[in-house]
Amino acid sequence: MTKANSRESEYPIDPMFLDRWSPRAFTGEIIEEAQLLTLLDAAHWAPSSANMQPWRFLYALKGSEHWEEFVSLLVEANQEWAKNASALIFVVSRSFNGARSEGRSSYTHSFDAGTAWGHLAMQARISGFYAHGMGGIKHDEIKEKLEVPDGYRVEAGIAIGRIADKSILSERNREREFPSQRKPLSEVAFNGHFIGND
Repeated sequence: MTKANSRESEYPIDPMFLDRWSPRAFTGEIIEEAQLLTLLDAAHWAPSSANMQPWRFLYALKGSEHWEEFVSLLVEANQEWAKNASALIFVVSRSFNGARSEGRSSYTHSFDAGTAWGHLAMQARISGFYAHGMGGIKHDEIKEKLEVPDGYRVEAGIAIGRIADKSILSERNREREFPSQRKPLSEVAFNGHFIGND
């Protein structure tokens, strides 16, 4: 059993997995590009099917020429708080396997890109930052405005920053600003056959 960050696991996992969570309150301080590239480097070492590495990362640093455009590509509810992040990233994955596989479609491209996001989130915590993944992004506009080629899927957005006091958030977001719990492991891991549940 491991306890950390108001969370408790049933098994002796490393506390860093409980320490990782997705806050919305960020200080808005500038992040150096080398610091962000450290997080992205950890992400790009993620395992991938046949080592195809389908993930691509489009990023903007706060204060850069691309910042306002990236903020505008989030849904309004996420713009409200993510504008105070230090960096924004859009994760894109290649839906085909590339030259070695004669362009056949990839079944696991999204799975692999999600693994890379997990690596990034953990490296963020190790580096003193927090990462908040977002499905609430303008997928079609991102594809068009950031010139994502056909055959690539816009997966998600990520806000990166240092944590701030939740008092800077709207009342609605202040109420949600805490590390969430998880279902019991027995509800998501089954020995043998699938067990139906919600």
